[in-house]
Amino acid sequence: MATLTKDNRTGGFTIQWYDDKRRFSVFLGSRKYSQKTAEKVKEMVETLIWYRNNGQLVPAKSVTDWLGSAPAEIKTKLAKVGLIAVHEPKTCKHLWDAFLKHKKDAKWKTMKGYLNCQSHFLEAFSATEALEKITSERLLEWKSALRAKLAEASAATYLKITRTVLNFATDKKRKWLTDNPMDGIPLGSFVNEENNRTINMEEYAKLLDACPNQEWRTIIALARIGGLRCPSELKRLKWSDVNWAENRFLVRSPKTEHHEGKSKRIVPLFQELRSELDRHFIADESIGNIFVIQGLQGTTWKLHEAFQKIADKAGLGTIIRPFDNMRMSRSNEILNQFNAAYESIWIGHSQATMRKHYLSPPDEVFAKAAGVTMVVSDEQKVHAKLHAIR
Repeated sequence: MATLTKDNRTGGFTIQWYDDKRRFSVFLGSRKYSQKTAEKVKEMVETLIWYRNNGQLVPAKSVTDWLGSAPAEIKTKLAKVGLIAVHEPKTCKHLWDAFLKHKKDAKWKTMKGYLNCQSHFLEAFSATEALEKITSERLLEWKSALRAKLAEASAATYLKITRTVLNFATDKKRKWLTDNPMDGIPLGSFVNEENNRTINMEEYAKLLDACPNQEWRTIIALARIGGLRCPSELKRLKWSDVNWAENRFLVRSPKTEHHEGKSKRIVPLFQELRSELDRHFIADESIGNIFVIQGLQGTTWKLHEAFQKIADKAGLGTIIRPFDNMRMSRSNEILNQFNAAYESIWIGHSQATMRKHYLSPPDEVFAKAAGVTMVVSDEQKVHAKLHAIR
């Protein structure tokens, strides 16, 4: 029979037994195993010894189930004393391969973030080293190295992904790690305020004047006045989504579609935006188009280089994260002109509490935002008829 003893100094447990005049022991240390767990391991040790001594190769289902859910560290210890087959420790490569396979249906931008994080992670941790060797101390050193070469927001993003990956390893279905060594490590700020920049309406007008064509004027209007995420929401906008008669348009949001009820939102046809959409709608090159921004369909939608040329021509210089900053600028304006509830609904932020406690904006608010009265004008009727024809 095996014996269980506790070291009061370290808080660890030792399970010992003799077999063929040899002494064997399994040590459960570092205070992370409870008395109950240690007693269960002792019980399993005695059961496995009995099976081996009686020539039974396949233990009962209760034992195999326990082994299947036991932490990798315990299985490694049992393998070392010959009670179970040798357990191959899971490596960093095992973990990342399994995680990426599990996330194979993620959106391409999310997957790109995972792959970038994997690249940074495997620069610090060898692909072949065992997961048990990834400690909080080493992760803290890696965090410092990341922050030394990346923006704080980027470093925080990769640390957050790493925490998710290590949580995957501790999941009860795998138990490759007993604890997540990222627990308790602050991630840092996800906001790089140095790159924040308000693009005011005077600068917006200069950007429009510097655009090479009406399609680009519409792109900038949708980003700065409509508050659309670019390019994810911009590329999906169709002319059939624009409700001219009721002063609103439909925005489909792939970023938030995995949240219930947040796959799309209705945004007012703000007066400044409507004027650009009007010009674009009646232009010869837009006739027969399905998408509002038809010229970029089938391309990579790399907007930043083209935008920067426009900003340079407008005399605004380099604008980092221009589409995020145009969206942020519009968000602040809506917040000041209307209220936080409408800002949440129209811009599409994840403010669940706001959505829960406020009703959807009434028709009068859409009309006010669009700068028109509730009376349907002849112009609106013409647009509605043109839209029906198309």
